[in-house]
Amino acid sequence: MSLLNSRDPRLIVGEQRLAAPVVRAWGLETIPMAYLVVEPGMRAGEVGDADLIPRKTPIVAVQYALAAQMLGMKLVYLEAGSGAPDPVPGKLIRAVKDAVDILVVVGGGIRTPESAQGVTKAGADVVVTGTIIEVAREGAALRKIIAAVKAG
Repeated sequence: MSLLNSRDPRLIVGEQRLAAPVVRAWGLETIPMAYLVVEPGMRAGEVGDADLIPRKTPIVAVQYALAAQMLGMKLVYLEAGSGAPDPVPGKLIRAVKDAVDILVVVGGGIRTPESAQGVTKAGADVVVTGTIIEVAREGAALRKIIAAVKAG
């Protein structure tokens, strides 16, 4: 994973450089992924020193996603940040999905079946939920989200 819109080169390629010999020695399969943090970014944006992708400027996300594809990455992850008030906007997801031939992963701010279905309909190939799993006391909330994604 490479945080392409980080201002810190260590998170774009530095940590990957350090891990590469270990990954190779262990014989692990690599699946290169571009990680892109979208406003508001939350803690992921802070820790990653991200130059946040504006929610209303899909072209910036498209440019990064195309660069990722051209660099040989197999996935592009659009991240609004854990606990974000809203998911990545559908218009931004759709613009990226239409521009690339690689899988689009979307996470952050997805707490309801409606928001999960919205990002799926916008083009997300994979939907990532985190906080809902951490705060749910039983699996009913997650089952509803899974059903909404499947209904797509």
